[in-house]
Amino acid sequence: MAKDETLAQAEALLTRAPLFDGHNDLAWTIRVDKRARGDVRAYDLTRVHPESDTDIPRLRQGNVGAQFWAAFQPTSAPHPARTALEQIDVIRRIEATHPDVFHPARSAADFARAKKAGKIASYIVVEGGVGLENALAPLRLWHAAGARMLIPCHNETLDWVDSATDAPRNGGFNAFGRAVIGECNRLGMIVDGAHVSHDGIRKLLDVSEAPILLSHSNAFSLCNHPRNAPDDVLRRLKDNGGAVLATFVPGFVSQALRNWLRGSLDAYGKAPLAADPKARIAALEARQGAAPRATLVEVVDHIVYLVETAGIDHVGIGSDYYGGPEPIGLEHVGCFPKLFAELIRRGFSERDLEKLANRNVLRVMRKVEQVGEILREAREPAVGRIEDYPGA
Repeated sequence: MAKDETLAQAEALLTRAPLFDGHNDLAWTIRVDKRARGDVRAYDLTRVHPESDTDIPRLRQGNVGAQFWAAFQPTSAPHPARTALEQIDVIRRIEATHPDVFHPARSAADFARAKKAGKIASYIVVEGGVGLENALAPLRLWHAAGARMLIPCHNETLDWVDSATDAPRNGGFNAFGRAVIGECNRLGMIVDGAHVSHDGIRKLLDVSEAPILLSHSNAFSLCNHPRNAPDDVLRRLKDNGGAVLATFVPGFVSQALRNWLRGSLDAYGKAPLAADPKARIAALEARQGAAPRATLVEVVDHIVYLVETAGIDHVGIGSDYYGGPEPIGLEHVGCFPKLFAELIRRGFSERDLEKLANRNVLRVMRKVEQVGEILREAREPAVGRIEDYPGA
């Protein structure tokens, strides 16, 4: 089959089964934009943003049917609770500013409602539990504000959870951390272990009463960044019912780039938070020479490995578009059909491609919702602060 015919086949498939992308940092991109400074209208999502990767025209081009938008706040934010709410507000303002494009989605069933209306289902994930400020109550307020997934930490270890890119001190999750997991289960919020240490993901799999996601992680066996998932974790997703969503972050895709970047990372593989990630790479290239480039083909290599290890029912796509460098062929959200064209060339069936596109994530979400309904009947909300949990 000719290449253009394969791309047309991929576009047709994603028209029937639109992509549910597990992670995008558009809200942070709008926040740090020098002109918009968090103002959604000023950023103007209706126009193409060549300096970045996400806007309405290219979301449509990419056949995106649902998106988990990250309400991200750095661990170092001076007012993390406030910042988390501000970021949730940015996402809600994206929905309110463009009601003809985005359907505020708070359940798995909203995916079908959005599709029927010709809209994109807009989901919220809080990225970084630092905004809890070591208390359980904010979880319920985030849920009331529309959040349906929690990433317990970002690149730093907190008082109750170990990050993949920092020194561990909690055995993965301590007693308070386990209470956070339990309350997420009760609320019907997905717990996302993408940024959690390997031992922390293992603990999460031990403790969680509902399926988990790794919303933007790749295979550690192909690229040994600590943010990627080891084989034993991938295999355990089958019993848990969860899923790993392959990501496009170049340093998690290409081992050659990972090796090239080592000198600029700390001992745990963590890069400094940069307002302009592309400028950071350009500065490194000025000193070290051209960086190896991750490619779409390498991303598909990860997807194939994830499917072989975790199973076809436990893999999806979590791009992590964030305004930074992207693999060749996946420069922006309009490129998803190219990814699926390569998967077609690798021999994936239409049914399996539909699972990768949205069915697996929706199955996880529905099960998490079902578990939440049962647990809310069985127990009261968990209350308290970290000091109320012995051993935390």
